[in-house]
Amino acid sequence: MKKILIINGHPDVESFNYALSDAYKKGAAKAGANIQQINIRELDFNPNLQFGYRKRTELEPDLLEAQEKLKWAEHLVWIYPVWWGSVPAMMKGFLDRVMLPGFAFQKRENSLWWDKNLTGKTARIICTLDQPEWYYRLVYRSPSHHAMKRVTLNYIGVKKVRITAIGPIRLSKKEFRAKWLKKVEKLGEMLK
Repeated sequence: MKKILIINGHPDVESFNYALSDAYKKGAAKAGANIQQINIRELDFNPNLQFGYRKRTELEPDLLEAQEKLKWAEHLVWIYPVWWGSVPAMMKGFLDRVMLPGFAFQKRENSLWWDKNLTGKTARIICTLDQPEWYYRLVYRSPSHHAMKRVTLNYIGVKKVRITAIGPIRLSKKEFRAKWLKKVEKLGEMLK
């Protein structure tokens, strides 16, 4: 039974991102996966990495639990909107506070290199855009995709990362959204 962790980074529970999260979860449940979920908006934590890496800021209980879920999971599913070419502020704060040295990676002494602590996992990014995916890719060069896939997930050891970008969401019709909900449910069924 595959262990899947769904991390929803949208701050609004009534967003399409929550519907996408439910669709993926429904599909994965059909496939018999063991599923846990983190809705970042529900966590009680300070998103500010106040001292950077110079001085340790103690983790709140919700972040300690999130780290346990991240260790437990075999497959990570990140669902979030792309805002200003990046992730929402609370999700960025979550990444800053949770993906710490000693947990997600370990810097080597007297070296520019590091050890990746979350190896052996796969990931799926499902993000929503307010423009067509091809426009985001060709004109803006997909900055959030690079940041999440390469600079975050690959950096900590998650090698196989697939991206599903859905857009444009703004002004989209009911049929467009229904089609995507079915596609995302199917991704869940395939455990990808």
